[in-house]
Amino acid sequence: MAGRSTPKYYLVEADMLPEIFLKVMEARELLQTGEAATVGEAVNRVGISRSAFYKYKDSITPFQDLRRGRILTFQIQLRDQTGLLSQVLSVFARCGANILTINQSIPVNGCAAITISAESAGMTESVETLMERLLNSEGVLRAEILAG
Repeated sequence: MAGRSTPKYYLVEADMLPEIFLKVMEARELLQTGEAATVGEAVNRVGISRSAFYKYKDSITPFQDLRRGRILTFQIQLRDQTGLLSQVLSVFARCGANILTINQSIPVNGCAAITISAESAGMTESVETLMERLLNSEGVLRAEILAG
């Protein structure tokens, strides 16, 4: 891409954007949620042309999507007690983490290993607070972040 400069980004309040950008975002959302099966259907529903959609679709992204994608993977060692996994999951919920996957091994010698992957973008508490709450939870023997 010779001659093309590095793109610049600006944070702009949605109300200040030209209507076409908002409609492109609406069309993208319709496609992502499956409410529209094709680009043609999505653009017809929001009232823009296909060419406008294709012209702008890669140039606008919701702010929260820029923060998305940080996925943390936790390894947690629990005692084999009824309701303990639920208690651990409530720690994630209270911190605003979005659970993506849970993998629990069969308990051996009274302990079970749990691997939880969670998206941190919507967290209302810090990862450090989440870890502190996990480690202070009754029945949690060990907790660590494997990736993220």
